[in-house]
Amino acid sequence: MHSGIQERDGGVARFYRSDPATNAAVSTEITGYAASTLAYLHARTGNQEYLDAAVSAARYLTRQAWDSAASTFPFEPGSDRAYFFDIGIIVRGLLSVWRATGEEEFRERAQEAALSLAFDFLGEGFFHPVIALPDKHPLPEEPRWSRKPGCYQLKSALAWRELGDPHAKQMFDAAVGFALANHEQFLQEESDREKLMDRLHAYCYFLEALLFTSEREHLKWGIRRVAQLLQEIGPVFERSDVNAQLLRVRLIAHHLGAVPMDETAAREEASRTASFQALDAADPRIRGGFWFGRKGARMLPFSNPVSTAFCVQALALWQDHQAGRWSFELPQLI
Repeated sequence: MHSGIQERDGGVARFYRSDPATNAAVSTEITGYAASTLAYLHARTGNQEYLDAAVSAARYLTRQAWDSAASTFPFEPGSDRAYFFDIGIIVRGLLSVWRATGEEEFRERAQEAALSLAFDFLGEGFFHPVIALPDKHPLPEEPRWSRKPGCYQLKSALAWRELGDPHAKQMFDAAVGFALANHEQFLQEESDREKLMDRLHAYCYFLEALLFTSEREHLKWGIRRVAQLLQEIGPVFERSDVNAQLLRVRLIAHHLGAVPMDETAAREEASRTASFQALDAADPRIRGGFWFGRKGARMLPFSNPVSTAFCVQALALWQDHQAGRWSFELPQLI
């Protein structure tokens, strides 16, 4: 709330870099995540400050970030491309703030953006990850996971499910089928161990979305595989968000009755997640925030708002689980 990661116009920077002491550029995707996070924090605490900041983020998205000529959300304001994944996250953020406030502006823009997901990115049996603006032709695939179709897109497709429209729900169901067909390959096709850690982060998006389905065996397999690879790669390169995402999936799956809880593993993941927090930092721009990751014993100099969002929610849910006061609802998943 007081780090400066959210600009005065409501947009949220991709990260704060501690070595030159500067924010990265404002990102529409990150602002969408922030909107969801702030709405969740308001629901937990009742603190009006969180809701005011959530509304500010949502208004930035609806009034400044939206490209009315292209009827979609660009990667960044003025960018010549748009990402399938980003738009789904933005839709979910807008719907979170709409549920908290009832402001129709947010729901209406979310519906428009969901139409962009359905029509602008549709391929033959898959969804293109990136399109060019303004002509909206798909950009060529690249080796990076974010520039190829993949199971990770299922989290973004949750936008269709959360609209509450039966036709949109059919689009989500189609995305589930595509994701299930290629999710194991998504991890197998990367041989570089550090890049595989990045893919674990993306694969956890897939697991998070599976929580909204009845696919229990795939969920159980995925939890076990991510935990194994996280332990193997972590001593060399470890991301805070992978720990947090895995912990959230474990906790929610357990309380849904989908996958039994491994308490020992969850406790270790909670401890690892907490170890990334700059709890006692002198600099208010990073105090309380979570670092993106570490290589060996060296913390990387990126105080990251999405890592912070995932870690905060994971640790809050872990506390609820331990205290026996679980009240989480799936649309609250950041």
